[in-house]
Amino acid sequence: MPTRTNRPAAGTGATRNFNAMSETKYEAVIGLETHVQIKTRSKMFTSVAHRFAEPPNTLTDAVVWALPGVLPVLNFEAIRKTIELGLMLGCKIPEVTKWDRKNYFYPDSPKNYQLSQYDMPLCLGGSVEIELPAANRSEMGEHRNVKLTRIHLEEDVGKLTHFAHDSLVDYNRAGTPLMEIVSEPDMHSSAEVFAYLTSLKNTISAAGISDCDMEKGQMRCDVNVSVREFGSEKLGVKVEMKNLNSISNVRNCIDYEIRRQIDCLKKGIALVQQTRRYDAQSGTTQPMRTKEDAHDYRYFPDPDLMPCKISGELLSSIRAKLPELPFDRQRRYMNDLGLPYSAASVLCADSALCGYFEAAAAAYPKNPKAIANMVVNDLLRELSASEVSEKSCADSFEREGHVPTSEKLAGCRLTPENLASLVKVVDAGTISKQMAKEVFVEMFASGESAESIVEKRGLKQNSNSDELEKFCIEAIKGNGKAVEQFKGGNEKAINALIGPVMKASKGKANPGLVLEILKKIIGGLQ
Repeated sequence: MPTRTNRPAAGTGATRNFNAMSETKYEAVIGLETHVQIKTRSKMFTSVAHRFAEPPNTLTDAVVWALPGVLPVLNFEAIRKTIELGLMLGCKIPEVTKWDRKNYFYPDSPKNYQLSQYDMPLCLGGSVEIELPAANRSEMGEHRNVKLTRIHLEEDVGKLTHFAHDSLVDYNRAGTPLMEIVSEPDMHSSAEVFAYLTSLKNTISAAGISDCDMEKGQMRCDVNVSVREFGSEKLGVKVEMKNLNSISNVRNCIDYEIRRQIDCLKKGIALVQQTRRYDAQSGTTQPMRTKEDAHDYRYFPDPDLMPCKISGELLSSIRAKLPELPFDRQRRYMNDLGLPYSAASVLCADSALCGYFEAAAAAYPKNPKAIANMVVNDLLRELSASEVSEKSCADSFEREGHVPTSEKLAGCRLTPENLASLVKVVDAGTISKQMAKEVFVEMFASGESAESIVEKRGLKQNSNSDELEKFCIEAIKGNGKAVEQFKGGNEKAINALIGPVMKASKGKANPGLVLEILKKIIGGLQ
């Protein structure tokens, strides 16, 4: 695997896209606490199910409510999936872990405490590989690792809905298994945070640990921002923005907060450690409360849950089934299959799309590059325009709430094997690449194979050299200027001759053979 680069030294500006910082003596330091709901059938400490959009307060029981006499029971699948992510990200998995009570009073917490992990989390250290965009979108950007502090496992709280004069709470979400992924203060711009969240989401989704649908609350962020002078090792005053639930809000919130803090320092206004909320309508952050420290939560070990020992056998069994990381898959596609970065990066951002591509490539392994091109261009275009995904878009992470690719493909009539057959008939010279685009649309709509559509519509390419030679001679006679330009060294001029030949053959002429015949005839004229 290629070596991943570390971030540039402070002040180089190589990874900072925030103009205000480049014009001042300050840099931002950003850390994230990312909360991700784990995809399990039941909640973290009880067998009651958790699902989205159920009638309010119907997915609860005595354990969720923490009624007297009930005891929590650990969800092994949530523990296993958290360890799986930890191993994928290079975390150390301690031999013993335990759960603690984090005490606070808030209406969305029915217990008045949260079962979480304090000093003995499931995963320690690790990192997330990110890619910052290059100036040219067809080229690979800069890669580096963002360091992690820990990943711990806890339970989610309920959901509050606020109105003008009151608030309602739905406890269906309370008790859902929740990973908290804590980064080091190792990012310096909203662009890096965007890349971090994108990479984390792709990794988690690829492993089937969570769908990371931000609109459904399956992925939420707390962002810690401070500013300091370039070159300084001392962190500035930390300000936390809570529960940001869209990637655009995260980006806009960070950019505003960096500007606000720099402006305060310039004016000599002291910054205070506090929690702020982001108002998307005004694009500003507003103070909520002074920032809590760990001792404010009065953590103590949960008396109803014993510490857990993580066996070597369990780690070995999980490690043996770890999925391929998205960036490792991207490098494999480029190095082993010869895919361009533009195609590999689109594929590897979506595990469902990768599965479709690999099934097609397995059906026709001779031309994976052409298959990838059809998947990322033709297939995604038709999926976005079709009834299957009329509410969807290609970038479901940037615009939350749309149909994921896995659901689009589930309703797609075009099988990977049929897509592969289309590439195969093009490679065989049966139809042209231009004609293949028309055939693709019909295949997508009907689910028929390429061969049957070509046969039914009589689209087979004309490779009769005698007939094509007649068309070429006529094209040369009618386009003397293009002929002279080609003879003078302008090789692109011959394209003006191919069009008339294709028109005369009703689009069925073999372009490669036409080009060969044209060059032969013009060469004879010379």
